[in-house]
Amino acid sequence: MNLILLASVSVLVLIGTVSAERLGNAVTVPLSVRIHSEETSGAASERFKKMAYYGEVTAGTPPQKFMVVYDTGSGNLIVPGSECFSPACRQKQQFKELDSNTFQSSVCGMYEGEPSGNMKISFGTGFVRGKCVEDKICIGGLCASNRFLEATDMSEQPFAFFGYDGIMGLAMSKMAKTKDFSIMHQLSSGHALKQPIFSVFLSSQEDETSEVTFGDVKREHMASELFWVPLTGVSGYWEVRIDDITLNGRKQSVCQDCRVAVDTGTSMLAGPSEIISKLRSLLNVGGNCKYEDMPKLGFIIGGRILSLDPSDYASRFAFSCQLSLMELNIPPPRGPLFIFGIPFLERYYTVYDEPNNRVGFAVARHKGRMPEVLVEAGASKADGDNNSVAASPAASVQLKPEMRSQADGRGNFFEVQSFATVEQPKQLVQPQSGSGRSFLAAAAPLAEMH
Repeated sequence: MNLILLASVSVLVLIGTVSAERLGNAVTVPLSVRIHSEETSGAASERFKKMAYYGEVTAGTPPQKFMVVYDTGSGNLIVPGSECFSPACRQKQQFKELDSNTFQSSVCGMYEGEPSGNMKISFGTGFVRGKCVEDKICIGGLCASNRFLEATDMSEQPFAFFGYDGIMGLAMSKMAKTKDFSIMHQLSSGHALKQPIFSVFLSSQEDETSEVTFGDVKREHMASELFWVPLTGVSGYWEVRIDDITLNGRKQSVCQDCRVAVDTGTSMLAGPSEIISKLRSLLNVGGNCKYEDMPKLGFIIGGRILSLDPSDYASRFAFSCQLSLMELNIPPPRGPLFIFGIPFLERYYTVYDEPNNRVGFAVARHKGRMPEVLVEAGASKADGDNNSVAASPAASVQLKPEMRSQADGRGNFFEVQSFATVEQPKQLVQPQSGSGRSFLAAAAPLAEMH
């Protein structure tokens, strides 16, 4: 993940929907959201929120249940093992090999000419060490034999401070250690899915259920037609191109050929510091967060403007109003890169299609809310006052790495630096208040194979 701000977890009831229209099935996994407010210390005390969406997965036979973050920004399934005695593991459900009659040992790769069964995944402020194993993994009624990392050690920071058990990586299969570690690849190759896709609907409303649907698209969650955008880059993230940024529908010419990763494991929005600095100046967020006086912030993706309201990109605190756009600098060739997390995904329904290298977007339909009008980027003349270009409303149109790792030299572990769920940057953003507030976020690029 990515930029995720994690929270506590709750037990869910898994709901499955099965269709026989095509070969394979479709299953919907309900997600539970947890929002946790914290107050910072310092001269200017502030309150801020951490948010995450969790769902259930089972491992082994008979099934052992785990609560996991369904994370499009990481590639592997990680669950704590019974041989993990670190404080972080003792607080979580632990996988018991001896209780599963389908368990198999596995290897992570070759180390100095010999097979190694161990791997380390590094995050911004922590790590997970574990062994690569294989067992029956089930999401609802869909199951596949899948390799995963059984953790034998989890760093206290940050894993001990959050209530989830593990991480279900839903990035492209090249982000996984190998394709055998990618649950979507395993389900698709075994023809378990009605379609080799999954879709995400997130809602903060109590009268709606957030969910991930494997194998299908749910039209009832869309307030516009779905349009597809081709993937860019080779990182393994669900990454698409941003053609420009708009304020109230007007192009600002501050983001030529930018890219953005769509990340369900991120509770924030983030982007390159140079562009965020320009946006901070253009938005001119005042000290009182008067949302009614602030513009819509839009991103031109696939010829349409996908907009955020002021409440999505600015946060009110006791004594200040802060832009909720975190500075995140990812070096080339994988960057520079924006990250669109939960605020964006609560506004737009998304569909992930690896075989066709594309992501689908539609305006999300929420109960009791007027849906966002999907706007098509126009090509009218530049405005003389701000050198911006107006965009025009239009009807929605229906448009017809292998993860690499390296040995870390300690106990034959393969080390992977992951842009994943619980990573935290080292002073990537310094709040103006000087309160020392920090965010959990991804900070490290993928490692290279040695």
